[in-house]
Amino acid sequence: MTRTQDKSGSQGLLPFKRWGGWRRGAGRHKGKNSGVPHTPRERLASRFPVHVNVKLRRGLPSLRVHRTYAVIRKVFLAAEKPGFRVVHFSIQSNHVHLIVEAKDRESLSRGMQGLLIRFARAVNKLWGRVGKVFVDRYFDRILRTPRQVRNALVYVLRNNWRHRGRAEDLDMFTSGPWFDGWKEKFEVSNLPESPVAKPRTWLLHTGWWKYHGRISLREMTGG
Repeated sequence: MTRTQDKSGSQGLLPFKRWGGWRRGAGRHKGKNSGVPHTPRERLASRFPVHVNVKLRRGLPSLRVHRTYAVIRKVFLAAEKPGFRVVHFSIQSNHVHLIVEAKDRESLSRGMQGLLIRFARAVNKLWGRVGKVFVDRYFDRILRTPRQVRNALVYVLRNNWRHRGRAEDLDMFTSGPWFDGWKEKFEVSNLPESPVAKPRTWLLHTGWWKYHGRISLREMTGG
């Protein structure tokens, strides 16, 4: 399946072959800041991690600024709630990738709603503005196999390469500095407390690397 981009240059989810994705005429359309068509979402079992992508509304400042990222990191520190946790993230200029775990679909929905509200309040305060920050709905993709989980990890943690067109050793605007699944050993000086939760699902904790190997800092995503 071919990866697509909207006019703002933001990306969607990792392009798995069996994801139904956007279809012409499906769902409701709300104009230039509308997100995902409002079609029913898949049921979610607690054993499966979820890849989430949420886009900013057009015209907002870039998220890839150090003082903005410092505020976002504090939001992630408080993100874990009963039945919901953020395990990985990638902050891009106008969208955010997450890999999360949730007890069920309701827990995912509530967890994401709370996270995005706190996120919006934090960056709005920093930017001195009021109003919506994100488009109306986020994308999500349930990860059911070790291969899907590994592909999602590469896509999220190495996502900046797709935008910059060159390889970077480590993207500091991701959870990569705290990730223990790299092949290479490295040290980051003055690394703050990890803003993400430890994975609890077998797929995200063990399954992906046990069956498909750890990820190289030079590994790049295709598509």
